Amino acid sequence: MYSNKNNVNILTALLLQHGVSHAVVCPGSRNAPIVHNLDTCPQITCHPVTDERSAGFVALGMAQQLQAPVAVCVTSGSALLNVSPAVAEAFYQHVPLVVISADRPPMWIDQLDGQTIWQAGALGQLVKKAVNLPEPARAATDEWWHCNRLVNEALLAATADGMGPVHINVPIHEPLFDFTTDSLPSERVIRAIPMTTDAELIGHELLPRFFAARRPMIVVGQTKAALSSVVQEPWFNCISHYAVVLHEALADLPCPNHFDEALVSIGDAPDYRPDFVLVLGGTLVSKRLKQFLRSCSHATIAAVSESGQLADTFTHLSLLVRARPADVLQFIAQAIAQGDNCHAGSSQDIDGPASFRRRWHLRLNQAADHAARFSPPYSQMAAVRCFEQSLAASGRTWSVHYANSSAVRLANIYADHYVSCNRGVNGIEGSLSAAVGSSLVAPYGVVCVIGDLSFFYDQNSLWNQQLRGNLRILLLNNGGGGIFRQLKGLEKSAARDVLVAAAHHTSAEGICRQNDVVYLSAHTQQQLQAAMPQLLIDDSPRPVLLEVFTDADTDALTLSTYLDSLSHQEPSVVSKQ
Repeated sequence: MYSNKNNVNILTALLLQHGVSHAVVCPGSRNAPIVHNLDTCPQITCHPVTDERSAGFVALGMAQQLQAPVAVCVTSGSALLNVSPAVAEAFYQHVPLVVISADRPPMWIDQLDGQTIWQAGALGQLVKKAVNLPEPARAATDEWWHCNRLVNEALLAATADGMGPVHINVPIHEPLFDFTTDSLPSERVIRAIPMTTDAELIGHELLPRFFAARRPMIVVGQTKAALSSVVQEPWFNCISHYAVVLHEALADLPCPNHFDEALVSIGDAPDYRPDFVLVLGGTLVSKRLKQFLRSCSHATIAAVSESGQLADTFTHLSLLVRARPADVLQFIAQAIAQGDNCHAGSSQDIDGPASFRRRWHLRLNQAADHAARFSPPYSQMAAVRCFEQSLAASGRTWSVHYANSSAVRLANIYADHYVSCNRGVNGIEGSLSAAVGSSLVAPYGVVCVIGDLSFFYDQNSLWNQQLRGNLRILLLNNGGGGIFRQLKGLEKSAARDVLVAAAHHTSAEGICRQNDVVYLSAHTQQQLQAAMPQLLIDDSPRPVLLEVFTDADTDALTLSTYLDSLSHQEPSVVSKQ
C-alpha cells in the first residue's frame, strides 16, 4: 500500500518511469510518506543514511558510478541545507543527483512553526532545475497536470545537456501516515531526444510515431522570419499533402490557413480530432486551437524545441525533440518522398490519413473562401482587410508588425504573409517601439498595425530624433480595449468600459504633430480607401500615420457575425485545393 498523498504518488510513479532505481533516504517525519513509497517499490533500492551531509555525497558517489540519476530524500527544515555541499559538487561535476525534500505547508512559513524555512529555491543556482510541487486533491485537474509536468521537467533536466543536480520540493499536509492507496497512478511520462541533427536518431524516435498515426497533424507556432528560407516550399508541400498542417501568420510558412475559423464550424465533431500532433515553433494566438487540442486527450503530442524548453501547451506532451524545427521538417519530408514506412492511405478509408486530411482541407478551404467573400461594414475588420489588399497591390517589400490583442487576431484572418508580433509575453507594451527599431535598420518599409491602447501606451517610441520616412503606422482607434467586448460575461460588469477597457476620447493627431509624423485620418469607408494609398506611398521624408476611427460595438458585432455565420456550415467541395 502507498501513501494517500497524491503529489508523493505522482513523484514516485515518475521516478520509476524515468529509471531511478536507487535512493538514499534520511530520517524524518515529514518525508516519511516519500520514504515509505520508495521502500514499497520493488524497483527502487533504499539506502538509509542519518547525516544529510553524508547522505548527499553517498548519493553522489552512486550516481557517479552508475552514470544515472540517484535520489537523496530529506525531511523539512535545515535538512535540505545540509545536502548543499554535495549538490555543489554534483553541479560542477555534472552528476544527475535528484534532491527530494519534504516540506511543510507554505502558509506556515515564517510563523515560528518547527522545521519550517523557505525551501523552494533554497539551493539557488547550484541546481539545473528546481520545482515546488502542488498538492492536487484529485485526478484530472489542472493541479494534477501541473504536478506531473513539474516532476517530468525536473527529471528530464537531470540528464539533459551533460547532466546535473535538480531539486524537487514536496509540501505535505498532515496527517502524514495514511498508507491506504492500493497502487501508484498511471502517470504520463515525457521522453526527450537530446539536441541532434542526426536524421537516424530522429527517424528512430519520432518518425515511427508520425507514420503510425491514422490522423497526423502538425501545428506550427510563432517562428523566426528565416524559417521559410530554410524550409523549401517543395518540402513543405510534400508534408502538407500527407498530414494536416495548421499555422498562423506568425509562422513563416507558405499560405497561412484559417484553422481558427474552421474550428468554429467543426465544433465537437469527433472526425477532426488527431491521434498524433507534432508541435513546432513558439506561441499560438488561437485560444480556440489550444482548447481543441487540450480536449484531444488520447492524441500523442510530440514537440520540437531547439532550446530544449519543455512547454506542455496542450497538457499531454509525451515526447520532446531537441532539434531545429527546419531539420525535423526536412527529415519528415524526405521520408515521405522516399516512401519509407509511409502509408498515406486510401481516401476510401474513413479513418485513415487521406480521409482525415481531406476532411480538414474541406473545412480550411471553406473558411478561406468565407474570409474572401465576407464583406465587413466599416470597422476595424474592414480597415485591416483594406490595408492587406492595398499592401499586396503596392508591389513593395514591407516588414509588417502587428500589435497584440485584436490587431494580431485580425492579421490571422487577412494577412497572407509573415507577421512580426511581440507574442512571447503577449503584452500591449512595446509593439510600436519594436516596429520603430526595425525601421531604423531595415532597407525597406516597415508598417505597424496597432490598437489605440497599445499605441498610446507606447507613444514615446515616436519621441525619437532618428525616425525615418520608411515607417508607417495604421492606428485602429475605437476608443478603448475592443477585445474586452468579446469576452462573454464581462458585459454584465459596470466597470467594463471605463475601468477594464480604459475607454477614452483621445486622438493621435497631437502626438504626430509634436513628433513631425505625417497624420492622416478616416471616419468612413470612403475616407479609409482614399487614405490607404497615402499611407503606403512610395517615398516620404517622414513617418506616416493613418488613424482609423471606428465604433467599438460595431467592431465586436462585425467579428461576431463573421464567426457565427461559420458555426452551422457544412463542408462542401470548394475551389481551393
